This record gives sequence, structure tokens and C-alpha cells, in this order.
Amino acid sequence: MGPATALPPPAPVGPVTAIAVPAVETPLGRFWAGYRAPASVAQLVTVAVVGLVGAVLLVGHRPGLGLALVGAVVWAPAVPGLVRRRAFGDLAVVVVSVALLGVVALRDAGWLVALCVVVAAVAGTAAATSSTSTASLLLSGPTWAAGLVRSLPWVTRTIAYGAGSRRGQALVVLRSVAITVGLLLVFGMLFASADQVFASYLPSFSVDLLPAQVVVGVMVAAVAASLAHLSIAPPTWTALRPGPGRAARRGEWLAPIVALDALVIGFVLVQLGALVGGHAYVQATAGLGYAEYAREGFAQLVVATALTLVVVGVAARYAPRTTARDHLVTRAALGVLCLGTLGVVASALRRMDLYMDAFGLTRLRLFVVVVEVVLAAVLVLVMVAGLRRATQERPLPAPWLPRAVLLTVAAGMLGLVGVNPDALILRHNTSARLEVPLDVAYLQGLSADAVPAADGLDEPLRSCVLGALPVAAPHGAGDWNLARALAARTLDDAAPVEADPEGCWSSSRW
Repeated sequence: MGPATALPPPAPVGPVTAIAVPAVETPLGRFWAGYRAPASVAQLVTVAVVGLVGAVLLVGHRPGLGLALVGAVVWAPAVPGLVRRRAFGDLAVVVVSVALLGVVALRDAGWLVALCVVVAAVAGTAAATSSTSTASLLLSGPTWAAGLVRSLPWVTRTIAYGAGSRRGQALVVLRSVAITVGLLLVFGMLFASADQVFASYLPSFSVDLLPAQVVVGVMVAAVAASLAHLSIAPPTWTALRPGPGRAARRGEWLAPIVALDALVIGFVLVQLGALVGGHAYVQATAGLGYAEYAREGFAQLVVATALTLVVVGVAARYAPRTTARDHLVTRAALGVLCLGTLGVVASALRRMDLYMDAFGLTRLRLFVVVVEVVLAAVLVLVMVAGLRRATQERPLPAPWLPRAVLLTVAAGMLGLVGVNPDALILRHNTSARLEVPLDVAYLQGLSADAVPAADGLDEPLRSCVLGALPVAAPHGAGDWNLARALAARTLDDAAPVEADPEGCWSSSRW
């Protein structure tokens, strides 16, 4: 009897441990095992509320304040987990991501909003996955997608557990939520029927929109759940960084870097001669007008700047690092290359400045200027990181550099938003003495961001531009947008727009 009762227990133990250990001890296994992390009923209720907010504010509305608010509240279930982990760097990136997505409520230019949304998505996935290295930043998108899949069993396990041991607590919470929603619906409909102005600020409900609202609400809730789950069970491979490459011999490594240093410095000296000599120097040496000289080569200089960053990264990886002299030589050679490339950046920006004075400002020209400025800022960050001594245990780049580059890109986009590109283009092109006729057709294709600036133009150019600029006044809180609201107010308060100003529609150029 005794041996018979002692034999059964060992049978299931052996196979279970043999299968479970390899699955959990691998990085992927440890990541997937995170679905076992516990969730509270409050987290699930927050996720459900966020989904409801998304359904109400997104469906049936143009991108505006509703999308900006959803982009902020979707992080509500995740913030407590980030605070408990003291992931303050991730919180800072979350703030940047929310700020970038908030541009949809400030600007009307579709190209600018699209760029900000893309950068906001990259920053958001980096924060959600706690990505700090270059490899983890590049994989942050797929990692977040995997976290989205992993959050589904996390939610179902919590619901199943709540239906058992926590059934009473779950019922109390659900009853409270149901009463709250019912009171808001009843009193909201009463107040809306009593005051049309108040009703205009409330979201509209329609049976036709209900299927789309259900789908969008579930999607937003799923995103919120994935962010919450990743905040309490982040990936374990985000801190992985490649070790230093096999160090090259000093002479083998130094020869190409010094040659490139000499070429870059020579180019910068030629640019200084053109800057000091002005029109006469360029005409005598290149046979070009100053505007033509400014136009030549800007794209090549931008590519050269980006390529320099690649060269510095590869060279730092394979740089000799055995002695203190090796470290000094590495810093000196790469430092000269970075400083010389900053001179290349200055030359490119000066060329573009001259070109815009002669031929006007466009969205593409303004964007590439921002790209070049961001590349220059990244070069400065690389130089600061280069001051840190690289060893076998602490290879370059510095651990903070990849995330600092991401924040620099985000800062560049926010700076572009701050200057209001479409309004800046209109003011520059109508006030500068261009060498070409004013392209009125291009100005007519700008967004509502340019309406206040266009209202200050002289007739008939004012009516010619204002009559073609798209202005759609916001209807309700979901699609409210500052630029569209200001544009509508400007048109309401401004003088009437002439139906057909003389010469406006007969020619697209002035």
C-alpha cells in the first residue's frame, strides 16, 4: 500500500520539467512566459474604458483632438507599471510620443501630420518595449506586435480568474461602471436636448456607425492592453548589444580615415573660399551664377553627412583599443572627421539658404533642411559619445546614444511643427525678391495652416490664394483642430474674398 501510493507522483514531474525549462530559459521563452504576470481588475476596467473612448472619439470624425486624446489615454493602463519599474527614461519617451501625436490637433498640413504620426509610432513602440540599443530599436515594432499577441492570454487569464475567486469584486466594479455610463447617457441626452451649443461638444451616436465603433473600440483596447502588459513584463532582449568587432591594426585602420579627413577638410576650405569670395569667386572658378552654385550638390552633401555617420560607426567598432595611444588616435581621427563633416553641414545649409532666397521655399526644401540639422545634431552626439573610453567590456557606442538619436529626431519634428511650415512658405515666397515668378498654384495647394498668413496679403493675391485654400470648420470635439478653427474664424472675420480676381485664374504664375 505504501509503495503503491509513492510511485505515481514522479511520473508527471519528469516530463513537465524537461519541457518547461528550455521554453522559459530562452529569451523568447522568457518573453512569452510574461503572459503569466498578474493583472488587476482595475487594469482591465481601464483598458475597457480606453477602448470605449477610442470608439467614440475616432469613428465618424476627421483626425483631430479625438485622435490626440486617444493617443494619450491609451497609455493610462501602462503608466503605473512603468512607474513601479522606475522606467523614467521610457516615461520620457512616452511623453514625446504623445506630444508628436498631439500635432494632429494643432496642424492641418497632411504631410506634416503624417511625419509626426510615424515618428510618434516609432517612439511609442520604443518606450513600450523599453528599447535602448540600436538592435532593439530596430526590432521594437515586431516586438510590440508580439507583445500584442502575448497580451491576449494575459487578459483572458485575468478574466477567468476574476470570474472565479474574484467574482464578487468584478461584479462590484462592473456594476459601478454600468451605473456611471447609464447616468452619463441619461443626463447627457437631457442636457443636449436642452442646449444645442452644449450638444455640439458631445460625441454623436449613430446606429450606422455602431459596427465601426465596436471594431475600433476593440482595437484601441487591444493596444492599451499590450502597452499595459509590456510595462509590467518587458522584453528581456532589449538590452542586448553586439560586442566590439575584431580590432584592426593601427596602420590598416588609420590610413583610410586620415585620407577621408584630408578630403573633408579640403572640401570645407573650398566652401570657405566661395563664402568669402562671393559671386565673383564662384563665377571665376566654376562659371556659375551664385543661385546655380547654391542649387548644385545639396542632395550629395546630405548623403555625405549621413554616410559619415555610417563610416564613424563602422570605424569605431573595429578601431584598435589595446593601449591608451590607440584610444587617443581613434578619438583624434574620428573627431576630425566629425568636425569636418559639421563644416559640410554648414555648407549645405548655406547653399539651401541661397537657393531658397532665389527660387522660393517649398515643403520639400524645408524638410531636407530639418533633416540636415538633425544629422548635424546626431554628429554632435556621436562626438560626445566618443569622449567615453571604449574597452572590451564597454565598447562604443555609448549605451545612451541610440535613444538620444531617437529623441533628437523627435525634437526635429517638433521644431518643424513649431515654425508652421505652410504659413512660413507663404510668408517667405510673397515677401522675398525671387528670381522666378511667384508660383501661385503652389500657394493655393497649401493647407488651412496658411489661412491667417494669406489673409494679410494684398489684393488681388489675397483673394486668389484664400479662395483656393481648403478650410473645413471642425464639428464637435472629436475632429476639433486648432489650425482649422483659426482658419474658419479668420474667414468669418476677414473681408469677403473676390469671386474671380483679375488675372488670378488665367495664369498660375505671377
